[in-house]
Amino acid sequence: MKFELSGRTIMSVLVSLVLVCGLASQALSAEKIKLRMAGSGSPTGTRAIALDEQFAPAVAEFAEYEAHWNSSLFKQGTELEAIARGNLEMALASAQELAVFFPEFSIFATGYVHRDAEHQRAVFNDPLMDPFKKKAEEELNLKLLSVMYFGARQLNLRTDQKVMKPEDLAGVNLRMPGTDAWQFLGKALGANPTPMAFAEVYTGLQSGAIDGQDNPLPTMVDKKFYEVTKQVILTSHLVDLNYISISKKVWDKLTPEQQATVQAAADAAAKQCSELQVAKEKELQDFLREKGLQVYEPDLDAFRERVQKMYLESEIAKSWPEGLLEKINSL
Repeated sequence: MKFELSGRTIMSVLVSLVLVCGLASQALSAEKIKLRMAGSGSPTGTRAIALDEQFAPAVAEFAEYEAHWNSSLFKQGTELEAIARGNLEMALASAQELAVFFPEFSIFATGYVHRDAEHQRAVFNDPLMDPFKKKAEEELNLKLLSVMYFGARQLNLRTDQKVMKPEDLAGVNLRMPGTDAWQFLGKALGANPTPMAFAEVYTGLQSGAIDGQDNPLPTMVDKKFYEVTKQVILTSHLVDLNYISISKKVWDKLTPEQQATVQAAADAAAKQCSELQVAKEKELQDFLREKGLQVYEPDLDAFRERVQKMYLESEIAKSWPEGLLEKINSL
């Protein structure tokens, strides 16, 4: 028996095939989990680069990673609340932000608690972090996946007197952000903390209204503070971090295999970000030396001892679990 198909029939079949393929493609796409990352950072920063290069491709088989930087999706400081409400999937959480909800998290935003990127990872992966992670999951719907090193804050002075111990900062008017927590840290370092708007720091150094300021090296270079200062003391008094975080509800919907992939991808992104940041800081130290500044490391043990003692004797430490600081120091 011989069948003949008209042109109209062939066209109808082809259209049907296209529709079926399109619907199948949409179904596959719809099955993918959307992971929107919201943050205040730059899309060209080390955190964004590491997540784009490590996290996104690793989870691409079952999830669509979508980054929203420069606070374009949620206002800075509201990302964790958005996750808690179920309106966001991922964010970079700071210890300072978490301390707003859980005061005990303030220990991880305190001077001389973390020593460097390696110490941050050791602390995060130690059982001492388990109660903190559990609380974030149960009360904020936030699962902390991994920790990103985000640079250390250093001192930058317009004077040339060498600073090796906290006593050497006596009488130094050190610009620190105006909140009580920052002012306390400046005093703990041995200086005379002076609040000043960030936009006024350059002229403040230039005029002598302040003797110095504290910031990570990239900020010092970006704002050209090296033009009006003579030295950088590598105190590393606050080693900053971000926790790569995901909605616990989203996490619980993943299969065990998908959870393992997400965890490995977050660890890889955190590792790359940390390595990029450490390399950048070393390059900037060389840049500042080339600009004629003294760049050196003081007696860190002396600074750490004084700062930690002052925190432990303050109201700030009352929310910290007993003995936790000693455990962190021992890692």
